[in-house]
Amino acid sequence: MRVLLVDDEVEFLEPMTARLRRRGVRCETAASGEEALERVRGATFDCAIVDVKMPGMDGLELLRRLRRDYPSLAVILLTGHASVELGVQGMELGAFEYLLKPVELDDLLDAVRRAVALRA
Repeated sequence: MRVLLVDDEVEFLEPMTARLRRRGVRCETAASGEEALERVRGATFDCAIVDVKMPGMDGLELLRRLRRDYPSLAVILLTGHASVELGVQGMELGAFEYLLKPVELDDLLDAVRRAVALRA
């Protein structure tokens, strides 16, 4: 399983990447929406895990572009800023799941597995 983890917070990105890799997930990272779009061009990912609040292109705009250009890519949204409106908007835009930080690794892996299975 190949996952793209997108978050501007290095203090979240690095440890979560290490934890996912220890669980056997091939995980690549991007620190911005723009970098994420560069990463998916010409690459095959099963799932993208995207932080909603990022400077520049936010997670919802990235979700819009990923759904438009890579419709088979499952997208899971993460946020440390709980908001029912953001969750609803993300789901309406095609997110598979909307999870709150801090997220438990098992919960995240469960969401990734379900998203990938649904897209298969």
